[in-house]
Amino acid sequence: MKKISGWMVLTGLLVGVLCVDANPQPNILFIAIDDMNDWTGFLGGHPQAQTPNMDKLAKKGVNFSNAHCSAPGCSPSRNSLLYGVEPFKSGLYVFYDQAGFSDKILEGYTSLPEFFKANGYGTYGSGKIHHRREPTGVEWTEFYEKEKTNPLKFDDVEGYRQGKSGKMRFSPTLSPLEDHTDYKNASFGVDVLGRKHDKPFFLAVGIIRPHLPFTCPKQFFDLYPATVEPPRINPTDHSDIPAVGKAMAKMNDDRRFKQDEAWNKVRRAYLACISWADYNIGRLLDALEESSYADNTVVVLWSDHGYALGEKKHFRKFALWEETTRVPFIIWDAREKKAIAGREVKDGVSLINIYRTLSEMSGLEAPDYVDGFSLVPQLNKPDTPVEGQAICTWGRGNYTVRTRDWRYTRYYDGGEELYDHTKDPDEWSNLAKNPEYADMKKRLSAKLPQQEVPIVMDGLEEWSVPYSADKPLDKKKDKKGKK
Repeated sequence: MKKISGWMVLTGLLVGVLCVDANPQPNILFIAIDDMNDWTGFLGGHPQAQTPNMDKLAKKGVNFSNAHCSAPGCSPSRNSLLYGVEPFKSGLYVFYDQAGFSDKILEGYTSLPEFFKANGYGTYGSGKIHHRREPTGVEWTEFYEKEKTNPLKFDDVEGYRQGKSGKMRFSPTLSPLEDHTDYKNASFGVDVLGRKHDKPFFLAVGIIRPHLPFTCPKQFFDLYPATVEPPRINPTDHSDIPAVGKAMAKMNDDRRFKQDEAWNKVRRAYLACISWADYNIGRLLDALEESSYADNTVVVLWSDHGYALGEKKHFRKFALWEETTRVPFIIWDAREKKAIAGREVKDGVSLINIYRTLSEMSGLEAPDYVDGFSLVPQLNKPDTPVEGQAICTWGRGNYTVRTRDWRYTRYYDGGEELYDHTKDPDEWSNLAKNPEYADMKKRLSAKLPQQEVPIVMDGLEEWSVPYSADKPLDKKKDKKGKK
């Protein structure tokens, strides 16, 4: 990790002095959610989703309803967002154990909490913020260390468990709310919001559900009927998808759930976990409202990537389609006194823009290397055209770009997908080979990265490397795109 430069500390001190009386710097409540797709009320991804607290936040703030991750996996998405650099520029394309990084890997990068701490903020964190990285004093003033509690009890009769894997459990828990990790992580955030602070703070709370296993207190399962509505699925959807795209689909999961007649229980458990996440987010928002910081805090809520629940015969993330790249993303500036309810940005937006946006909102200058651009113009006027586009990467050479109305994907071997979201929101009709759309494909193709750096090997978790320029698909061995 590089050392904080003197100019960053000096800048923070000067800005802090100038802002004490006239325009104090805002506190930041940074809510990171794991594996949440668009199955929320404010995004309308599932008609039965119950997320009253996030819905309320979306009405207060700006709902970026067409937001997308930089990579459809926890590690590359979080590395991109927290360091402010696209995977094709950092080489951090997939999953890493950062304990295996050499000093050079992160040299020149400053993580978001490290940036705020260097600029005079108190930084507090709990839960999953980075992926598999131990908290350090360089980043955090205080990071919550969860105490041990009794093992959770599960109802696998009402729920479902695939084999003996604890990770593949989709069941209600019968333990008190206080015994759950997300409750504890949120409680730390509630505690920090209730303290007296003599300088602005950056408070990051990581909500783990709906990450696997899909387990949460039974009362949140009870919010949903025994049979929930399935997503729209086209059984012949793979007929026009290139080989690499089909190979990314986790079809073995789809087959197993169908064989066990478990898809309904899996989807119901996912919805329950989303409502459980919403409950804990509500606790944080209530604590903020009751605190002395209610009028001087910026709330940013995001998820690291989307999730497929059977669409395209796919389960989980790890693909470049709408359900796996689209994420909840809301920014609410509580300093606004005349905010208009129901503001929405419909252009394609990437989470890479969070770094520069929060920097500008705090009166700070982001490091020069940081990718993306500030979304402050869209916060002030949601119909302001977005400067760039949302690019998502899954393995070197595999890229997708999402604009307001279109998605274009190109795989490392030249395979392509093109979807018109005004007519085909489910992405069932691949127009890439249709000559009528050649001009559109050309325009979108020009938005993809023109250069890419090699994949970083230090700390690489090899299981996570998708079919890509670094792991070509053997089409003879895998004709059907199986994994």
